[in-house]
Amino acid sequence: MIDRTGRWSRREWLEAAGLASMGLGGVALGDVPGPRAAPPPPSTGRKKVAAIVTTYFPRSHADHIVGRFLWGYHWEGRYHRPAFEVASLHADQIAREDMSRPLAARFGFRTSPDVADALTLGTGRLAVDAVLLIGEHGDYPNNARGQKLYPRFELFEQIARVFEASGRSVPVFNDKHLSYDFGKASAMVETSRRLKFPLMAGSSLPVTWRRPELELPLGSKFEDVLVAAYGPDEIYGFHALETLQCMVERRGGGETGVVAVTATQGPAVWEAGDRGDWSWDLLEHALGRSETLNVGDIRSNVARPFSIRVEYRDGLKATVLLLNQHVADFTFAARVAGTSRPASCLFFLPDPPGANYFSSLSYQVERFFSSGRPPYPVERTLLTGGILDHAMGSLAEAGRRIETPGLAIAYSPPTGSVFARGAPSSPAGE
Repeated sequence: MIDRTGRWSRREWLEAAGLASMGLGGVALGDVPGPRAAPPPPSTGRKKVAAIVTTYFPRSHADHIVGRFLWGYHWEGRYHRPAFEVASLHADQIAREDMSRPLAARFGFRTSPDVADALTLGTGRLAVDAVLLIGEHGDYPNNARGQKLYPRFELFEQIARVFEASGRSVPVFNDKHLSYDFGKASAMVETSRRLKFPLMAGSSLPVTWRRPELELPLGSKFEDVLVAAYGPDEIYGFHALETLQCMVERRGGGETGVVAVTATQGPAVWEAGDRGDWSWDLLEHALGRSETLNVGDIRSNVARPFSIRVEYRDGLKATVLLLNQHVADFTFAARVAGTSRPASCLFFLPDPPGANYFSSLSYQVERFFSSGRPPYPVERTLLTGGILDHAMGSLAEAGRRIETPGLAIAYSPPTGSVFARGAPSSPAGE
């Protein structure tokens, strides 16, 4: 049993974990490697996080990210309890299977009617140490381009207003791309600079496990690059572009931006490959890393192939292919100068219900909250989201090549990639 605040007594936790009946009631909590079937007792004195979400239901992004800050999660073979606790949550929409209110009753966090209340805890002044902004899922319309109109920008603006009124700010993490609209995304980055608060954005793809653990050296010279992926054009197109960007940013000279984007669908995708616009050989190498590869002819399996062609300012050209019904994962392949074979890897995403790649993302978010330093520049996410926005515009214009002077976004990549190493799971005590 738990009380109204969701706090467990030590005895209740030991009983729930099955330790009391095993004569382990005297074991210090620090000696327990961590529960895998029952939650631990909550700790005290942790820093406070406000969660701003579009909606919160089972297996939503809010469930996977906020849930890890509530329950903790397994990381590098041990149970990990974040140093931050959820103090408040505002949901823009209440789902039919809403989890936020039952979890508030269990854990004792505040359910707020608006963003300002979540950040101030009803005091009128900023009262939290970090903000989770998770604008994914919910009943929102699509525009004519097929972009889901998630209100990330609008929720972010409300967060920024609290910062301005309070005269101080805290780190903010934005899940996935900053906005479907590049102009709004740019305004979000500019606001973070103006108010001088650290901003991190992106999804789990750059930080999940890679098979093999491919980290290309800084200064690599790429000759051709391809990503094979799957999913809906915009929602998963962002994931595929992040897979691309976190790799190609390591080329010599760092990132300097993109000059043009072209999106193509249907038979024209195969025709582009036959012309040599993208490499069938690189696709073979990428598919060789896939763990979901279908049998049969790719042209027959994929009813509607979708591609994004990215032309970088330094002359590199790269291709993202969404190949639904042929693969259901994300793989990368590149020709790198000075090597005899293409470099390639799978971006490994453990399946739901746990979707353990969110553990890797949550761990990096917690590090960011603690240090105030994002593990990679927010400009990566700004550029990736901008490529996606222009790709959706190209698709809406029958595959027209769109020049992108606004994507002259330069940044230096992190010295070391922050993807997860080792195995995503291990037996207790190992």
